[in-house]
Amino acid sequence: MQLTEQQLNFFHTFGYLGCPSVFSPSEIAWITQEFERSIQDVGGGKNHDGTSRTMFGGPIEHRSRLCALLDDPRILGILGDILGEDFNYANGDGNYYTGDTGWHPDGSWGQLFSAKLAFYLDPLTRDTGCLRVIPGSHRPDHFVRKEKIDVNRSQELFGVAPKDFPTNVALETSPGDLVIFNHDTYHAAFGGGTRRRMFTMNCTRRAKTEADRDILNQYLSIHSPGGYNNKTGAGMYWPLMLDTADDNRMIHLTQCAQVHDQLFPDHARVNA
Repeated sequence: MQLTEQQLNFFHTFGYLGCPSVFSPSEIAWITQEFERSIQDVGGGKNHDGTSRTMFGGPIEHRSRLCALLDDPRILGILGDILGEDFNYANGDGNYYTGDTGWHPDGSWGQLFSAKLAFYLDPLTRDTGCLRVIPGSHRPDHFVRKEKIDVNRSQELFGVAPKDFPTNVALETSPGDLVIFNHDTYHAAFGGGTRRRMFTMNCTRRAKTEADRDILNQYLSIHSPGGYNNKTGAGMYWPLMLDTADDNRMIHLTQCAQVHDQLFPDHARVNA
C-alpha cells in the first residue's frame, strides 16, 4: 500500500492519518486470534479484571504470523512512505484498555522522528473509546504546546470537558482499519468498555546523522525493553522476531538492536 500525495500532506500537516480497511475480515480474524493468544500467554491477559489497563511489550513478537506483519507490503508501504523505506521497528505495546486515557503525546521531539501504527481489534466510536487526536498538535508552534495548556484540565480552565476540547477529532474505527500518528501528536480515548483490544507498532526514522543518533539514544533509553528493565532473552526484541527474520526484515531491526545493546549491555542478547 502506497500513500497518495494527499494522504502524506494530511499526515504531515495534521499529525495523523486513518487508513480504512487495510485488512480484510478474514485477515483481521487471524490477527485478533494471534493477539489473544499472545496477551493471554505472555501479556497478563488471564489476570485482567477490568479495573486497570493490561499492557505488554512486543505484541507482534510472540507469534510468527504477527512477526510477519513487519514483512507485509501494506505495512511497509505506509511506514516507508512516512518514515523512509529503511525505517526502524522499535517494539510496541499490546493492550486490554479500561476507561479513559487522558490527553498526552508519546514524544516531544519537535520533528517527525517516530510514529505509532495502531491496530484496533474492536469496533470503536466516539462514545466507546475510539482514538481522539488534536490535529496539528505535533507542531512546536501549536497553541497547546506554545501556551503550555494542560488539556486534561480543560474543564477547570475553560469549562469544557477534556473529551470535548475544541478542535479534537474522534477517529471511529472498525477492525481492519489502521491509524498512524506522529508520536508528538496529542491523543486520548474516552469511554468504552473494560477490555478494548489494541496493539501498536512503534517505528522511527533510521538515524543517519549524529543528531539523529542522539535522538535515537534518547528514545531507546526509555522506550525499549532495557528502558523498562524487561529482559526479552534477545536484547531489543523477543527471540521469535529475530529467529524468523530474513534479510529484508533485518533492515528494520538491526539499528535499534545495536543501539539498545550498547545502552543496556546487561539486557543484550549475548548476555541473556
